[in-house]
Amino acid sequence: MTAFWRATPDGVTVAVKVQPKARRPGLQGAAPTADGLRLRIAVSEPPEDGRANRAACAALADALHVGTSAVRVTAGAAAREKLLFVSGDPAVLGPRLAAL
Repeated sequence: MTAFWRATPDGVTVAVKVQPKARRPGLQGAAPTADGLRLRIAVSEPPEDGRANRAACAALADALHVGTSAVRVTAGAAAREKLLFVSGDPAVLGPRLAAL
């Protein structure tokens, strides 16, 4: 299996599966999907007006110790399976993601 993240020249892309309106919000480890591994992120916000997307970005930013403005949705904004981009040094972010 491959990792749920990929290094890019100016950051990393992270494949995630977001569970909105969860009772226990937080990162829940990697899970296999039809497209490969994805990091599961549970958020308590509903999927309305981008609230769940913002919460997922904030949860990932907190786990990686980066600012919330460093994380954005690049694909799948209206779907549960998304691609998030984290700007920063891939050499620093890679080990942090591997530890999740």
